[in-house]
Amino acid sequence: MKKIGIIGGLGPEATVDYYKEIINAYKAEDRALNYPEIILISVNMSNFLTLMDSKKFDEATTYLVDRIKRLHYAGADFAAITANTPHQVFDQVQAKSPIPLISIIEVTCDEAQKKGFKRCGLLGTAFTMNATFYSDVFRKRGIEVIMPCDNDKQIIHQKLFTEIELGIFRDDTRQILIKIIERMVKTNQIDSLILGCTELPLILAETSYAGIPILNTTKIHVKSIVDYCNSDL
Repeated sequence: MKKIGIIGGLGPEATVDYYKEIINAYKAEDRALNYPEIILISVNMSNFLTLMDSKKFDEATTYLVDRIKRLHYAGADFAAITANTPHQVFDQVQAKSPIPLISIIEVTCDEAQKKGFKRCGLLGTAFTMNATFYSDVFRKRGIEVIMPCDNDKQIIHQKLFTEIELGIFRDDTRQILIKIIERMVKTNQIDSLILGCTELPLILAETSYAGIPILNTTKIHVKSIVDYCNSDL
């Protein structure tokens, strides 16, 4: 069993969820308390998002690579980042990482392709929705990634950073998000929806909304982490 390295803190709520989901995966396999070793570095969310907001992508890359090297020195055999937004610089980080990394974007794309989806809606932070790192990966597999309208993007981003990232889960906010999904189904004819922020599954916990299936990036990523941890690779 490999030692898992986790870059967390982006944000903390999702990091806690990752830990629980990894442990629950082993409980489901009846591992009799034989859980993997997990090494976690929780980074400063404000510092990292300031770099992203300022488009200082080289500095953001260096910031993440430094933390991954610390995981490596602590004994991690591979690593994963428990957030979607940092994957904007994933390729640059991976190129400098001393250990293998598992991309949340790639494994989510694998799942979308496996299920035959062709028009995936995407909800996430403004950093994620306004960038192309999701569509760049999905397009290579013949899958279109569709964003909400600009006004809905602003609403989602505001709700994420004033409520959800802080552990505040309001039913009225949930209903607002569901209405956005319904508009995307009606206007954009999406056949599935990516929860492209790992805090979103904490407020949108169902497997489908507005009649379409949900791609829960946390669960998909965790399954890949556990599979790799148990593999002979």
